[in-house]
Amino acid sequence: MSGRQSAIFGGGCFWCLEAVFQGLRGVTAVMSGYMGGHVARPSYEQVCGKNTGHAEVVRIEFDPAVIDYPTLLTVFFAIHDPTTRDRQGNDVGPQYRSVIFALNADQMTASEQMIHTMRPSFSNPIVTQLAAAFDVATGAPSQATEHVFWPAEPEHHDYFRRHPGQGYCMFVVAPKVAKAKAEFSALQA
Repeated sequence: MSGRQSAIFGGGCFWCLEAVFQGLRGVTAVMSGYMGGHVARPSYEQVCGKNTGHAEVVRIEFDPAVIDYPTLLTVFFAIHDPTTRDRQGNDVGPQYRSVIFALNADQMTASEQMIHTMRPSFSNPIVTQLAAAFDVATGAPSQATEHVFWPAEPEHHDYFRRHPGQGYCMFVVAPKVAKAKAEFSALQA
């Protein structure tokens, strides 16, 4: 495959995921948003209310000639805990669940293989949800509301870059970014 591709992952607060993936060579854009719920155009407040079904996610645009989807999955599983249901650290609720929205059959297969490969690396079972955000019969993008990516409000975009001194950024986001830089130094932009 060539040209720009997309991946959508949820694994806790989208500020953390966004900051880590923005630092990778071959990633051309990262946008925080919401996916997996039953409400159209949800707000941050609605999602935090835990009644919409959405997860905080990031949509990653990447050049597969530079970084491939399995490598993005490897980073994803390294920077969050895929064994905790509806939580990452002190962030608790269904919006913080571990989830992969596969956008095509190749992503679905790669995600299934990665989950299988990663299982022995964790002492607890992996609870990452895997959702097909495409029509399995046709391969076309799913039109179901739960498979629509809704961009987060502008104040959530580039949050870590714009607010590095904010408490949550210093104590939660920065350590994840530092871990990713150390563990994946060869992938850094």
